[in-house]
Amino acid sequence: MGPELLTLFMFAALLIGLFMGHPLPFVLGGVAVMAAYLGPGPAVFGTIVSNVYGRVMDNYVLVAIPLFVLMAGFLSESGVTQKMFQVMRLILSRVRGGVALTVVIVSVLLAATTGIVGASIAVMGLIALAPMLKFGYDKSLSSGVIMASGSLGILIPPSIMLVLMASYSPVSVGALFAGALIPGLLLGALYATYVLTICWFKPEMGPPVEAEERALYTTPQLLGMLAMYVVPPMALILGVLGSLFTGFATATEASAIGAALAFILFLIFGDRSLRTCFNTFFDAGKTTAMVLFVIVGATAFTGVFSRGGGMEFAQQVMLGAPGGEIGVLLVMLLVVFLLGMFLDWTGIVLLSFPITLPVVQMMGYDVLWFVVMNAVILQTSFLTPPFGYALFYLKGIAPPEIQTLDLYKAVIPFCLIIVFTCVLLALFPGLILGLPTALLG
Repeated sequence: MGPELLTLFMFAALLIGLFMGHPLPFVLGGVAVMAAYLGPGPAVFGTIVSNVYGRVMDNYVLVAIPLFVLMAGFLSESGVTQKMFQVMRLILSRVRGGVALTVVIVSVLLAATTGIVGASIAVMGLIALAPMLKFGYDKSLSSGVIMASGSLGILIPPSIMLVLMASYSPVSVGALFAGALIPGLLLGALYATYVLTICWFKPEMGPPVEAEERALYTTPQLLGMLAMYVVPPMALILGVLGSLFTGFATATEASAIGAALAFILFLIFGDRSLRTCFNTFFDAGKTTAMVLFVIVGATAFTGVFSRGGGMEFAQQVMLGAPGGEIGVLLVMLLVVFLLGMFLDWTGIVLLSFPITLPVVQMMGYDVLWFVVMNAVILQTSFLTPPFGYALFYLKGIAPPEIQTLDLYKAVIPFCLIIVFTCVLLALFPGLILGLPTALLG
């Protein structure tokens, strides 16, 4: 089978397997086995085993993934997020859209301390969705802001997606963390601006909350409570990113520092039970196993794809796009956006990077800028149907009056904001490259 037919077969079989409901890692591995017999032959299996060992089992950077997941688990069990949300909600209770704005602010802090989208959306959905509906907030605005803000966990460092991207690109974890920080905060600021703007012109979408509950606390009391619950997560953020940016620790060592600090927060604010600790370790193990299974399946898929000539064929197709180098970049970013409708970020990164990064280097563009652009676009992979995972996360905990179609409508303005952010980052690349240059040269 030639490279053209092999490419068509592998990606068609991948989509068919996903639509049939099979797990992504087994679809990737199964398609790789079938394509090996149709294309390069069974001898490619030896190369796949070597790649799995060299890129996965012997990759020290990937050790940061279970540690960051463990950090997220301990922070979630500490209960700091729920308490911080309640205090912020009371402080902003008299502002139109104040509860939705609180969701954005707390989600940004949660993203900088967890990096796990499912956990962020589940936590914010459980503590914020019911109060917003109770206070008369619009269903679309309520659900949309929770899903979009909760998805910031894969963009704002520390993020396991950024760790995986760094391990499969020539960019260091520290540089990628620094490059993604400002775009992530910018996207959060645009979400907050949208919430305030829409609630200003349409007050019925986000009315101010009644003042009875707010009157129970004085402003100094609320500020003291806010400091109590904001300072510990900020210390966690500074401990992880500060140790990394200053060169005190590598990414893996910084993740260990974060896990230790999160465990201390759990001992201070959590229930400190052995059962909770065991469940946290168990959940971290399951999440890590899921990510690593996808990595193994994708390594097999790309190994067969490359040996069968599909890699060169795909790169030639991209280089032949109209519009010159700008057209090639647009095509590559558009492909990532379209893949986000069907795959999760793990599969997209592992399938697209071996094809696109050599093309970017060939054209002379900054690889760090391109990788961060991919990270921003991958925000949409959680929001766009039919396989937007944020839609499924929130639907599982939403009240019956919120239908699936309501969730689809809710994400439209936030997807447009993500596209607008990508345009800004393309026009002003210093938003990505400025901080890494200042910190790391």
